[in-house]
Amino acid sequence: MVDGTSSVKSKPDSAADLNKRAVRLLARRDRSRSEMQRLLAPHCADAHTVSALLDDLQARGWLSERRLAEQLIDSRRSRASAARIRQEMARRGLADAIIAIATAGLDAHDVATALALWRKRFRELAADRTERERQLRFLLNRGFSQAVALKVLRIAGANDTIEFEE
Repeated sequence: MVDGTSSVKSKPDSAADLNKRAVRLLARRDRSRSEMQRLLAPHCADAHTVSALLDDLQARGWLSERRLAEQLIDSRRSRASAARIRQEMARRGLADAIIAIATAGLDAHDVATALALWRKRFRELAADRTERERQLRFLLNRGFSQAVALKVLRIAGANDTIEFEE
């Protein structure tokens, strides 16, 4: 069972049932059009019905990819890089144009975000190479580039001669 929907359905939903299912899915959280298409398609024999329903939901403002993009940025900005946020948006099925518009200017804040994360997690400089590499991996795993991670460690007072081992 995914999002309260059964993956096995013996007969397709009526238009009213499909509408109720769509509204129920959107009431839980914002979703992209492609997510809704994927979730509703197994419950309707006609793809045009699903498409028309999604058009109606967009016209009413209930299905908004821009709102989803803003929500993803707001919820992830304090703990992820701009690249990671873009990746999440693409995974959720947002259009490239919406991703570009929504994330314009986020890259400029990566160093500040990474530094805040580093301070929250570590609070003190690394005592040895192993610890510095651990701190570097922490930032890399949150989607920050190696350049940003090294800059944060330099700002924090760490030695900038860390070699990244793959």
